[in-house]
Amino acid sequence: MVAKGVIVSTPGTGWRLLGLLFWMSNVLPLGHAIWLNMPAGSGTKCVSEEIQNNVVVLADYVVIPDDHTPVMPTLSAKVTSPYGNTLHHGENMTVGQFAFTTSEAGNYLACFWLDGHHQGGAGASVNVSVNLDWKIGIAARDWESVARKEKIEGVELELRKLEGAVEAIHENLLYLKSREADMRKVSETTNSRVAWFSILSLGVCIGVSALQLWHLKSFFIKKKLI
Repeated sequence: MVAKGVIVSTPGTGWRLLGLLFWMSNVLPLGHAIWLNMPAGSGTKCVSEEIQNNVVVLADYVVIPDDHTPVMPTLSAKVTSPYGNTLHHGENMTVGQFAFTTSEAGNYLACFWLDGHHQGGAGASVNVSVNLDWKIGIAARDWESVARKEKIEGVELELRKLEGAVEAIHENLLYLKSREADMRKVSETTNSRVAWFSILSLGVCIGVSALQLWHLKSFFIKKKLI
């Protein structure tokens, strides 16, 4: 609403601001598609993403066989949380989707592998690609439903998207700040332990040296060399 007033009152500045906002909407990463090549016998291929807590994740995947593949291959998919909880598991899939809201911060892992009867062997060589469309946070929001519900469109809808992107960036910065604080705490603790270990090692070396000198002196006295 405020942005509309700015555009009306100062058209030149407003259009420059509008251009900047559209540029930001194109530059900001709202999601990414991943292409996985899975030739016969390739085993399991995984994709990982570090995601913070309370973030919506939406992904679609589809099997794309090679032109020379006689039978439509299928695969299995499994998505796990940083602590090993299974969030999605599918078998004999050609098209699939998974969606969840993260409850743990860390690396989320999505793994894909060909089903057993497509793994290759005598006369059964299969080459498959998997197209994974992975959306996180603001990119996973259904903006068409938001536009219909709130009756907004055009510039106002783009501004709403940018507002959500800014909030996501802010939350990500706060997450990175907390991670930096945790890493700094670990680093300081490690430095303190290394310092104490160094002092202890130095004390042990000094004690061993003193013990060696005392032993040599006792040996020389016993042999009447001094």
